[in-house]
Amino acid sequence: MDIASLVGIIGAFGIVIAAMVTGGDIGVFVNVPSLLIVIGGSLFVVLMKFPLAHFLAVGKVVGKAFKFKSVKPEDIIAETVDLADAARKGGLLSLEDKEVSTDFMQRGIQLLVDGHDPDIVKALLNKEKGLTTERHEYGSDIFKAIGDVGPGMGMIGTLVGLVQMLSNMSDPKSIGPAMAVALLTTLYGAMLATMFALPVSDKLDARKAEEELNQSLIIDGLLAIQAGQNPRVIEQMLRNYLPEKKRAVAEE
Repeated sequence: MDIASLVGIIGAFGIVIAAMVTGGDIGVFVNVPSLLIVIGGSLFVVLMKFPLAHFLAVGKVVGKAFKFKSVKPEDIIAETVDLADAARKGGLLSLEDKEVSTDFMQRGIQLLVDGHDPDIVKALLNKEKGLTTERHEYGSDIFKAIGDVGPGMGMIGTLVGLVQMLSNMSDPKSIGPAMAVALLTTLYGAMLATMFALPVSDKLDARKAEEELNQSLIIDGLLAIQAGQNPRVIEQMLRNYLPEKKRAVAEE
């Protein structure tokens, strides 16, 4: 579980709801038609922007913003060095029964064990890496689109409410409550974008960057193992993927 994402979303909504409660009756902030316009309208507009399959998969994608098992690059480097040691002593076939931390690395090892040429191994792994990146980008783009559309749908809802209010100007007492309801859609749109959709999009971008780095590291490591390079040389090469501060610590 990503604690930062969980604490962030609970904290953001908690502060806003607390402000609503301390300011009076929270019931005045609930309006079903406004919710339908903002949430339902935003989803249908975004549906027009993306293929149906990608849109329907968004529920699975959002889980990566809150629950994502990320392997540290340092751990992958240590794991790759162990594999290089094993391959140096027993050949590439000795890697077949090795348990590794990621499915991507496992598939790469299988390619080495099967005896494919380095160019084929590199091409296949880079292809898989590209497809993974593309899936991440679709998820991020969908939530970014929701963040872009949400405030606009809020404004549309506000205009609808204003038209309804102005058509009933004969009753002055109804103007204030009607104006409040009209403004709720703007509030909902801003909350949807600022407190949920755009942060999720940014977190998915961060997940994409993490996975791209790990997969690039794995590809370089496996190709170096296949080329028979010294494990210490492989370790030194892969440490370049680490930030300078962590790289210095790792070298001690």
